[in-house]
Amino acid sequence: MENNSMMSDVRISFYKKTIAKWIPDKDASILVVGGGVTDQSVLLDVGYKNVVISNLDTRLKGDEFTPYKWSFQKAEQLDFKDGEFDFVIVHAALHHCESPHRALLEMYRVSKIGIIAFESRDSWLMKIVETMGLTQSYEHVAVYYNDGKFGGVNNTEIPNYIYRWTEREIEKTVNTYAPYARHRFYYQYGSDIPFQVSVEKKALLKSIFVSSVKPIHKVFSLLFPKQQNLFAFYVEKPKIPDDLYPWIQVKDEKLKFNYAWAKEIYK
Repeated sequence: MENNSMMSDVRISFYKKTIAKWIPDKDASILVVGGGVTDQSVLLDVGYKNVVISNLDTRLKGDEFTPYKWSFQKAEQLDFKDGEFDFVIVHAALHHCESPHRALLEMYRVSKIGIIAFESRDSWLMKIVETMGLTQSYEHVAVYYNDGKFGGVNNTEIPNYIYRWTEREIEKTVNTYAPYARHRFYYQYGSDIPFQVSVEKKALLKSIFVSSVKPIHKVFSLLFPKQQNLFAFYVEKPKIPDDLYPWIQVKDEKLKFNYAWAKEIYK
């Protein structure tokens, strides 16, 4: 579990507004993957009642997230049944997994309605910011603020590579895993100053630069919203049989190839 107190008010506000928009039902069952105290605080503030927070933190006893439940879980191998929760969410934790794609698909498997993730977007502006040293490629800052023992890949002391996503990659990953029906994909974007600048000892020049480009960045973000550094996505699972592709049918309570449909098209 990361030291979530490092998270800015802007990021927390983005989290609250987005999650409230995408999960209007306060009684929905929710699993948080790679969760921590920020997740607990945000979900309580929004008003959700039925929440399980999971992570790989061996320091926890189990009552830290009261009134919510806690479960020791590896995101890539969730010990839950298919569709056990209405929603599965993750906030700034997929990039701590050794296999972010596998973790995303496990979230999909145990969700009934959909999955929601807050992660970094792999934009060309982010690549520039990374090259300039304004953000990290490997998250050693998280390990440092967890006593040098936790906060890295799989919550170990080894700093994780920060895996960043694109919309197309998300859609390809989900559609490959569940190719039988149409999914609905929703995206949200926002901006915050690079976190690394605020915690480095010798970052005066970086801070001056970031402050000087703020007005330009505001205009730039209006013109190119996808280049912002806050990114969230919601994958709504298909409703069966309404969202099935025409070449798929339900027969004997199983998904089957619709041979009659294909016969109308092919010789």
